[in-house]
Amino acid sequence: MDKKVIDQFIKNAIAEDLGDGDHTSLSTIPAEAQGKAKLLIKEPGVIAGVELALEIFKQVDSNLVTEVLISDGTEVEYGDIAMTVTGSSQSILLAERLVLNCMQRMSGIATKTNHIVKLLSGYHTQLLDTRKTTPGLRYIEKWAVRIGGGVNHRIGLYDMILIKDNHVDYAGGIANAIQRANQYLADHAKKLQIEIEVRNLAELDQVLTAGHVDRIMLDNFSFEDLKEAVKRIDGKYTSEASGGIVEENVTAYAACGVDFISMGALTHSVKSLDMSLKAF
Repeated sequence: MDKKVIDQFIKNAIAEDLGDGDHTSLSTIPAEAQGKAKLLIKEPGVIAGVELALEIFKQVDSNLVTEVLISDGTEVEYGDIAMTVTGSSQSILLAERLVLNCMQRMSGIATKTNHIVKLLSGYHTQLLDTRKTTPGLRYIEKWAVRIGGGVNHRIGLYDMILIKDNHVDYAGGIANAIQRANQYLADHAKKLQIEIEVRNLAELDQVLTAGHVDRIMLDNFSFEDLKEAVKRIDGKYTSEASGGIVEENVTAYAACGVDFISMGALTHSVKSLDMSLKAF
């Protein structure tokens, strides 16, 4: 966990929700009231966000006392209690929605990711996420992918060079794009991996001729062409399949022999895991 990133995220999220005060709690609950609540799981899945929840409770009120009963990455069932929190009733209620929003979202991602990872267990292929994340939530969504057993692709535009179709078109072709990317790294003394997306076998051959990349993304390839592409790459570069990959066909893509499969659906269209924070 990147504490600096998380602290800023929590600060912004609390400010967004709190405004000039939680007037419902302030008007109905005595300031000195103490309470206890349990985080209740309401459907099966893989839990994620427990560590984040602890940070939220701490930032809301450092006097809140938490007890973790189920750790991140654990498979849970309906009725399980993941954690308890004790202390100021007003503070618990202030933290409640932020904790649930984060944990439900993260657990949904971790559950989906874990399911796909299990489908791939018979292959050497690893599962990647993408930048198709919710603005402002990328860090925690990619954290959830890791908890579910997946692998993070680049975090943003800054930590990898990924030459996609539009870059190639604007650069005047594959060879130009690769040459310029390598020259840029040399000129700026940066050490970043270079990945390039190809749309067909002809473009793949251009990349293989040009060289000087680390990974090749094979986008929207048919299974027949994907197998041929893996054969032509022959282990010289890392291979990644993307585009149109869903739960129903992910093993067929893995069977083609690619090193990675990237799925935007892990973060852009996942269902949150149902849970609640109940006083007791």
